[in-house]
Amino acid sequence: MVLNLTLGIGLFLLVLFLIGMIGIKIIKIPDILLYILLGLVLSLVIKESKVIEAAGEIGLVLLFFILGMKFPLNRLISNSARVWKAGLLDAVLGVIVTAVISFIFGLDWVSSLIVGGIVYATSSSITAKLLEDKNRTENKESEFMLLILIFEDLIAPILVTVLIGLSGKGMTVADFLLILLKIGLLAGIAVFFAKVVFKKAESLLKEINQDDIFIVLITGIALTYGGVAIMLGLSEVIGAFLAGIMLSELSIKDKVEKLALPVRNIFLPFFFLNFGLHIELTSDIPYLGLLVVLVLWSLLYKLIVGFIGGQWYGLSRSDSLKAGLSLTQRGEFSVIIAALATGELKVFASIYILVIAFIGTILFQLAPRLNTLIVDKVREKKS
Repeated sequence: MVLNLTLGIGLFLLVLFLIGMIGIKIIKIPDILLYILLGLVLSLVIKESKVIEAAGEIGLVLLFFILGMKFPLNRLISNSARVWKAGLLDAVLGVIVTAVISFIFGLDWVSSLIVGGIVYATSSSITAKLLEDKNRTENKESEFMLLILIFEDLIAPILVTVLIGLSGKGMTVADFLLILLKIGLLAGIAVFFAKVVFKKAESLLKEINQDDIFIVLITGIALTYGGVAIMLGLSEVIGAFLAGIMLSELSIKDKVEKLALPVRNIFLPFFFLNFGLHIELTSDIPYLGLLVVLVLWSLLYKLIVGFIGGQWYGLSRSDSLKAGLSLTQRGEFSVIIAALATGELKVFASIYILVIAFIGTILFQLAPRLNTLIVDKVREKKS
């Protein structure tokens, strides 16, 4: 018997519901991890699903669209000037130092840089979802963390372009400069729409009383700009975040968020399911010594970025430490860069991503408690 599309989607939603409830009520771990594990199990029988992938894309786009609405343009510009040093530290430690470590363990320079790219970017989707789930979006450190994520999402497509060129697939200086131009163009258009188009259209938007029509409009805006970013060779995360910024200064933004949330909540689990589907595992673990070292280094260097970079940003030591403890999970960009690897390196990358996604997600949950414990210990020593 062949499942029809409606039945298949319905059964998937029911399974996701059951898994979410098991995570909340029984084993007390985030539903995100269980969705990834389900995808990993399903990968044994499903190699690819366009329906799951498309549903996940919608959820991811709406996640960052809603986050973008929390950052009015003036606030984003002023705060970005404070985060660039931390972002640069993140890139140096994540890409360059990781590449050096990998080279010491015997990888060639191209493979070492690919590993550096895999280790570099914190998972935007997992981190943003956890900030929402744990009600930490209004915490002092959350703004710094989100700006680091956006900085990484701007660097990552440039990094992918460089790695493709180094892997022998062709890249010129013009290609590199074109990436920078595309990022500037996407941001410039977003500023124009935020300051001119939507400001003038606000009165018309207020007159739309039918929620069903309104949700179609705002979902269309989010997906369209996310799609434009993809068309330009960038991340849909950047496009969706900028689309949210376009509407962030409107008086109806609370209504927009209220209507977008249910749609996001339905589709977002499919993203993590699809994430698990694309993880490749084998019975053997290649480069085991390197794997152990990089897992430890991944945790340590994000802690350094959060603690030092957070203080550069203006956070207290306590909030900076909490940020560092909450930035350790890797995800979607690591998977994208891992696709450039071949053979044992690709299997190594899949195992690393799975391990660090789980450790990082659990560490995120423990971050407030660990932060309090560490701060209390330091105070005891001082007294």
